[in-house]
Amino acid sequence: MGYAQTICSLVHSIRKNSKIKVRTPLQRVLLPVLDEKFSNRVKGVEDIIKSEVNVKSIEYIDDASGLLVKSVKPNLPKLGKQYGSKMKEVSAVINSMNKEEISSIEKNGRLSKGGFDLVLEEVLISSQDIPGWSVTNEGNITVALDITITPELKREGIARDFVNRVQNMRKDMGLEVLDKIEIEVEQDGELATSSLKEFKDYICTETQALSLELKERLSDGTEVDMDEFVMKVRIRKN
Repeated sequence: MGYAQTICSLVHSIRKNSKIKVRTPLQRVLLPVLDEKFSNRVKGVEDIIKSEVNVKSIEYIDDASGLLVKSVKPNLPKLGKQYGSKMKEVSAVINSMNKEEISSIEKNGRLSKGGFDLVLEEVLISSQDIPGWSVTNEGNITVALDITITPELKREGIARDFVNRVQNMRKDMGLEVLDKIEIEVEQDGELATSSLKEFKDYICTETQALSLELKERLSDGTEVDMDEFVMKVRIRKN
């Protein structure tokens, strides 16, 4: 669960920095494998992670694949306490670390180089973003999130947002959880209409709706802010 919490936190931070809402599904997360124990433990909580951060899949990669390019620099506050007058020397050693040495200190937590016994807390490792992805890390855990929003993912995200708005409307109407409803929506734009049609069954299941009808016009619907556009919606208790 510790791994799950860290991975979820990193993915949420990428979403926030990329301005991608959690309700918008994303395709996949790449996880460089530290060791077999790491991958086995993460696989044990994989479904929890995917549900929490709303991604379709988690893929495990060998960090030696070269897909992720990592760099390292000295953690100066830590080094200052430990090395004092040798700060410049140990910093030069850290800056000269190659990718195999970076991988080694990540996996093992320590590395002997240039006469210094370095530990992971004395270095700062970062990963470069790759096209279509955003990469971040905490300690020895790195995640790469596919931030490409395909038309399919976009439509699913709109459907999930719509479910959220309908649930709020249900609460405002004082409905009980199991109360059945009927939903009518004024058609407004191809994207919104296609999203509701494609995910009609999902929307009805999540909102306890017996029907979801798209109308040319609603005279007495409620305007619902969907962030990027406004929908006119009417809900009736069945």
